[in-house]
This record gives sequence, C-alpha cells and structure tokens, in this order.
Amino acid sequence: METKRKALGKGLEQLFSSEALDIDQLEKEIVGNASQEEIVNIRIDMLRSNPYQPRKKFDESALMELRDSIIEHGVFQPIIIKKTIKGYEIIAGERRVKASKMAGLETIPAIIRDFTDEQMMEIALLENLQRENLNAIEEAKAYENLINKLDITQDALAKKIGKSRSHITNILGLLRLPKEVQEMVLYNKISMGHARVLSKIEDEEQVISLANNVINNRLSVRELEDKSNNNVFKRKVAIVKRKTNRPNEYKYIEEALEEKLGTKVKIKENKIEISFVSINDLNRIIEIINANI
Repeated sequence: METKRKALGKGLEQLFSSEALDIDQLEKEIVGNASQEEIVNIRIDMLRSNPYQPRKKFDESALMELRDSIIEHGVFQPIIIKKTIKGYEIIAGERRVKASKMAGLETIPAIIRDFTDEQMMEIALLENLQRENLNAIEEAKAYENLINKLDITQDALAKKIGKSRSHITNILGLLRLPKEVQEMVLYNKISMGHARVLSKIEDEEQVISLANNVINNRLSVRELEDKSNNNVFKRKVAIVKRKTNRPNEYKYIEEALEEKLGTKVKIKENKIEISFVSINDLNRIIEIINANI
C-alpha cells in the first residue's frame, strides 16, 4: 500500500543549501531516515525518468553487470521517487530501474519524497557527475540547463557542484561547436581535449574539417593544437590574460590542473590541494591521474 508522501525535512534542506551537494550523502540521509513502512514496492511500469536527466546513453555492459547482481542478490538500495499525476518520476536510481527491468522484475523498492524542480535538476546532474562520468556534451547541456533554470552564474554553479570555474567555462564552450562535431564528441569519436581546441575556432567548416582530420589521421590533442595555431584559423574566443591582485607563481599550473581534473586545485606552501565532493568524485580524479591504488 502506498504511504503518504513525505517532505525533505530539515537535514536534506540543509544539504541543498550548502555550497556543494553530495549525492551519496543525500541518498544516505533519505534511506537512513526512512522507516521500514516508507520503503514501498512500486510497479516499474509506473516509473518515468527524471525529466532533467542529462544522460542520454547508458553503458550496456555496466547495466548487464547490475542486472546479474540484481538477479542474484536483489535490489540492494531503494530508489528515490516523486509522486506525479501520471505515476512516479525517478529522482535517483535510474540505472537500478533499467537493470531491474532487464532482470524481469515487475516491482522495485522505493522511497517517495517531495522535491522541487530545481532540486530534481541538481540531483539528476550530480548523480551522473559523481557516480558515472557524463559525456562532455551531456555535461555541457546539463550545466546550461541548470544555469538557465536556476538563474545562477557560472561561479555559483561551480561552487554548488564542486567544480572549478574554468572547467564549467570550458565545458560550456563545447556547445559552440557545430552539431555534427558535437555528435562526434557524444559518440566518443573525438575526445574532450580535441573538442576544447575546436570550440575556440570561428569558422564552422574549418571546425568540421579539422574534426574529420582528427578521426581520419588519429591526431593527438597536441597535434591538433599545432594545426589550429596556424593563422588560417580565426579564433572565436580571444585569449585574454587576466590580471590578479595576488601574485601567484603557480597560478598557471593550478589552472592547467583544474582544467585537467575538472575540480579546484590550490598550490601553497609546497603542497598541492585537490578538491573533491564525494568518494566517487575522488575515484574519478584517481582514474584521470592514473594512480595505481
């Protein structure tokens, strides 16, 4: 039997009002504070995706692994949903829903909570950013959506999701690419590094030609940079060196690391400080630096 819907509560409201929201902590709070009666079995055919879900493609092999785990052990953690006129919208746990459906389940354990549209957008984006890396184009569109819907600045968004401002700016710059080249990024035909270089070139035909050159000749990012530095290519974005009141001999290194890692980096007192918002975000950074742990 369906239980009465429950509002977020003080603890979760505090999480949403903090600078950086941790999706793992959010789910931990909801599941940990839910009574046994609040965990209900919901028919899978009554569930709809979060309308703000940025991910368009799901890793089929990862879904198959999750399906096999569900067949053997069941659904380990309830999903979180919101009641709507047409049924329920998935707030967190869409992969569990898809894998459960593949496993032949008709119902799935769930906790019903009330969320605002803004909170649903934040959760959908952060679940993918912190647990599964979004494709760069999906990430860019999600950032653009949040900025427009929440009417916030890039700085405010960077603080809220625990990323560097330069990372936000670079990712959003990919939306200037021709649709054809965005598709190449979406389907991993060219890398984020290639796309970032191409996004700074003005002529769309030249961008498309260079993108095809990258694919056909397997150009590295450095080789693409060398080609794009030719005066033939007019820059869409002028490179302006920003003045700073605080001298920092390591500023250029901080910016390079922030761009590489997609998070805030500070160098001071002969130490490098790398920020992360969750254990999954830390694992993402470890994979990028290829640390053998």
